[in-house]
Amino acid sequence: MSLSHTIALAPLHAAIRRVVRGFGSGPAEVEAVANNLIEANLTGHDSHGVGMLPRYAEAYLEGGLKPNTHVTTLLDAGALLRLDGNAGFGQVIGQEAMALGIERARQHGSCILALGNAHHLGRIGAWAEQVAAAGLVSLHFVNVIARGIVAPFGGADARFGTNPFCAGVPITGRAPVILDFATSIIAQGKTRVAMNKGEQVPADHLIDDQGRPTLEPRYTVVPPFGALLTFGAHKGYGLAMMAELLGGALASGMTQRDNDSSQRRILNGMFSVLVDPARLGDVAAFEQEALAFIDWVKASPPRAGFDAVQVAGEPERARRAERSAHGVAIDATTWREILEGAAKLGVDPAAVEADAVLHSNSPRGSK
Repeated sequence: MSLSHTIALAPLHAAIRRVVRGFGSGPAEVEAVANNLIEANLTGHDSHGVGMLPRYAEAYLEGGLKPNTHVTTLLDAGALLRLDGNAGFGQVIGQEAMALGIERARQHGSCILALGNAHHLGRIGAWAEQVAAAGLVSLHFVNVIARGIVAPFGGADARFGTNPFCAGVPITGRAPVILDFATSIIAQGKTRVAMNKGEQVPADHLIDDQGRPTLEPRYTVVPPFGALLTFGAHKGYGLAMMAELLGGALASGMTQRDNDSSQRRILNGMFSVLVDPARLGDVAAFEQEALAFIDWVKASPPRAGFDAVQVAGEPERARRAERSAHGVAIDATTWREILEGAAKLGVDPAAVEADAVLHSNSPRGSK
């Protein structure tokens, strides 16, 4: 297992802002990208956090990521919108797309939003949180245009991406319920993090380049490539296919159809449904019923090995509070890759390190 560094929140923001400025991004974009990536780390989703910057740098240098780009509207039919992300930073495109969807859902009671050609949208839960903060329910189906990394149920090689699904339900006076997961058994970025830490992955998560079970995370990171498996066997596979058909074929007109690893860009299509619960009926009655169910579920006595029953979104909020107070642990390999990515962007790695004020820790990041 590799050494890790713990970086306090303010220095981490300063360091990541410096790296993002290397893309030529304007101030607002720098803030959007840095905040989104660090928020992913804070919530415990390191797979979608600052460790993505080296991949973004490679995509930018190849021309597959377009900084300072904004969403454009291809179809405006009131409560039905089709948008193009123009290969812009997903952290900007996602926020702009959801803002348009929120406006229309408030106006019409609902909005169906089809977004295509956005560069990596990051943690999809961020967009459900944005919608929930506006008091709206949302569903999101996302496809991935990049090298295939997930095998279909019963298949021996990769045919599509991690294709996440996300849903958000707001409740007045309570934190929203946010469900956000990859349809692969784990996110691809988690295998990158595991490899960088020198760790193995659990059994029944991966197959190697011959279609055989393996514990080695390298098979989704460096060639020869194997594949992740879907969660829940045929169930995750079926949901992944729906994400490809809705987020890909329907929303963006682009589906995953090859395993080309020569390009580093990551393009997402997202099919989103936003609904104003107040326009469906008595919102107070809805929330009362929702809270009654949540309280009923959480009252279940925890079984051995569990502290308590939780609902979607609670683990992320607990991790956010802990990491906000004590800093974000980044393994040494990932940090080195970030510095190398900064150098490729013309940013002085020494200045990034000076911003970060590193503290080296044990492999688990404890002091």
